[in-house]
Amino acid sequence: MRIIILFFISFITFASKAQDTISAINKKRLIPIASGVVGLYTASMIGLNEVWYKNNPRSSFHFFDDSDEWKQMDKLGHATTSFHESRFAVDVLKWSGVPKKKAYIIGGLAGFVFQTPIEFLDAYSPEYGFSWTDVAANASGSALVIGQYLLWDELRIQPKFSFHKTQFAKERPNVLGKTFNEQLLKDYNGQTYWLSFNILSFLPNKESRFPKWLNVSLGYSAENMIYAHDIQNKSAGYDPYRQYYLSLDIDFTKIRTRSKVLNFIFDYGLNILHVPAPALEYSRKGFKFHPIYF
Repeated sequence: MRIIILFFISFITFASKAQDTISAINKKRLIPIASGVVGLYTASMIGLNEVWYKNNPRSSFHFFDDSDEWKQMDKLGHATTSFHESRFAVDVLKWSGVPKKKAYIIGGLAGFVFQTPIEFLDAYSPEYGFSWTDVAANASGSALVIGQYLLWDELRIQPKFSFHKTQFAKERPNVLGKTFNEQLLKDYNGQTYWLSFNILSFLPNKESRFPKWLNVSLGYSAENMIYAHDIQNKSAGYDPYRQYYLSLDIDFTKIRTRSKVLNFIFDYGLNILHVPAPALEYSRKGFKFHPIYF
């Protein structure tokens, strides 16, 4: 929590250097939202500890190189989470009256700041450790937010997530998860990470009748993994491989309704997920068409 507190102290210090910034900030909006975010973040960290760390022994602080584990699926999870935390923080700061450029930079760093404490939880777990590649993945999620806003003044590319249950979890339920909620976090075989591109934003004519909400997505996943390393999986009779996908998607931030609640759900709930859609898969097995893939 010290990192989160320092982040908000840094924000106040940075903002207070400019009188026009301080006068523009709507404190009645910013303070309750910031407090709520810190509370929600604390609850999520407690929940993560319950699911992932509670039943594991503790060790002294140590580093760990996990860059070759799980076909890098966990790195994409770090980057995706960091991106959406940063995206939300930018929107909150803009809504609170913070000038756009400051909101882009300060809010864009939020994902990196929020994700970093997880490495300290890992650092005291004998099965894991403080991972610099995880830190780099967190930084990439924040960088994708900041870079797009500074370049285009909008988000044209967004990472998304989808999940389906697999038969692999039952092979090592203590590692891949016993319940659906655990498997959602731990079973990398069922996870797919996407980069979703808003088509209209890249067209020269922004006033065309092309659907504003229609995206095309590139996906990445891996399968046949019950252990973190390929050599362990092959010894157990499993042969892991990577999968790549091409699919359509929906940018829910481009769909507006009269309901603020529904718009919020669209922006920060549904828009994190890749919608079930037809998808073309490519792997070492060749091409495969999925009428519906999630």
